Amino acid sequence: MNKVGIIGGTFDPPHVGHLLIANDVRQKLSLDEIWFMPNHIPPHKQNKSVTPTPIRVEMIEAAVASNSSFRVETIELQREGPSYTYDTMLLLAKKYPDTRFYFIIGADMVEYLPKWHNIEKLLEIITFVGVKRPGYTFSSEYPVLEVETPQMDISSTLIRKRMQEGWTSQYLVPDSVKEIIEGKRLYE
Repeated sequence: MNKVGIIGGTFDPPHVGHLLIANDVRQKLSLDEIWFMPNHIPPHKQNKSVTPTPIRVEMIEAAVASNSSFRVETIELQREGPSYTYDTMLLLAKKYPDTRFYFIIGADMVEYLPKWHNIEKLLEIITFVGVKRPGYTFSSEYPVLEVETPQMDISSTLIRKRMQEGWTSQYLVPDSVKEIIEGKRLYE
C-alpha cells in the first residue's frame, strides 16, 4: 500500500515553510509522496481575493519541481463551488484504492477540526497529521498524529503583506516562485 501525504491550501504563494513541513513529514512518517493540493474556493476564504488558479498552480509546480517525492494534485480545481476535504478525499480514495492518505495540517487547522464538513466520516478515510505553528496550541478531541518540524513564522498572508509594503519575497519562497511573483507583478 502506498502512503501519501497531502497538503491542501490556497498556496498564494507557496513558501519555504510548506516545503519544509512536507519534507519533514514525508521523512518522519516514511511516506512515498507528498501531494500539494490547491483549493479552488476554500470554504473559509470565500469572500477573500485569491490569485487566479492557473498562476497558483504554476507557482506550486515551480516550488515542488526539485523534489521527485513532491507533486501537484489538481482534483479540487476540477470541481465548482467550495472545496470540502471530505468530498475530495472520497474521490481520491476511490481513484487510488491502494493508497493510505495522510492529511497534513497546521496547528491552526487542528483547532478548527470540529468545524470541518463531515469530520467524523473524514476520519474513516484519512489520518490527520498535525504540525505545530507559532501562536497556536495543539489540542484536539480528534485523533491527530503530531509531527515535530522546525517552526517558521511564515505564512502566505505575511508574504503578500510584506510585498504590498515594498519588501521582497526572497528567502521566503523558492527562487523559482520569486521569479513568477516578480514576473507577473503579484501582490504589489
